Amino acid sequence: MLAQMKIARLIIPAFLLMLSPAVQAVEVILSGGVALKSWEHLRGPSAHDNWWANFIRAATVQMDMTRKKTPDARIVWIVYRPSYVTRSREDGKDYIEMIKGQALKRNVKLVWVDTAAQAFAAINNAPQGKEPITSFYYFGHSNAHAFMLEYSNDIIGASTQWMHEDDLATKLKRSAFSPEARCRSFGCYTGNSMSAKWFSVMGFPLWGNTEATRYHPVSNGCLPMGNGRWVK
Repeated sequence: MLAQMKIARLIIPAFLLMLSPAVQAVEVILSGGVALKSWEHLRGPSAHDNWWANFIRAATVQMDMTRKKTPDARIVWIVYRPSYVTRSREDGKDYIEMIKGQALKRNVKLVWVDTAAQAFAAINNAPQGKEPITSFYYFGHSNAHAFMLEYSNDIIGASTQWMHEDDLATKLKRSAFSPEARCRSFGCYTGNSMSAKWFSVMGFPLWGNTEATRYHPVSNGCLPMGNGRWVK
C-alpha cells in the first residue's frame, strides 16, 4: 500500500502537467506604409522606397524565421493599408492582393489598419485569452520619437499617421504583452528616444537603432541592418 502511494505521488504531478496547456507564442508584426515614387523622386539622393515591398518583405522574412523556430506560433500581421492602395494605383499593380497572398501562404492573421489609433487597437487585441504577445516587430519609417505609419505618401517628406512615444502610456496596453516580450523596431533612429520611453512605460525593452536602417538586405532574405548601434 505504501509503495502504491509513493507511485501515485509521482504520477499525479506528471498527469496534471500534461493537462496544463502550454503558453503559445504570439508574435505581432507591424508593417508601416510605403512612400509614393512621384513624391520621392523629387527629393534626389534622400529619396526613399524605390521598391514598394521593403516593409512587406522584411515582415515575411521575420515570419519565416519564426515558423522555422516555432512552427505553431500564432502570428498577427498588422499592415497600414492606405499607402499600399495609393502606391498600387501609382505602379499599376494590385499590392493589396499580393500582401493577402503572402499572409495566406504563411498562415498568419492579416489585420489591415487605416489609422494609428487602429494600429494601437490591433496590437492590444492581438492576444487571445491568456496568451500574451511574446514578440513584437516594427518595419517601417520612423524617427527618434515615433513609428511613422504613413510617410511621404500624403505629403512629400512628412507623416500624417504616427504612433508617438508619448502615446504609449495611454494607448498601448502593457497587459497585452508578456513581461519577457522580445520587441524590436527596424525603423530609423528609434534607439535615440523611443526605445527608452518604451522601456519606462512597458517595463521591457524595445531594441532600436541609433541611425538610419537599411532595407536592402531583405531582398536576400535577411532582416534590415542598422547603420548605428542597437540599443534598448
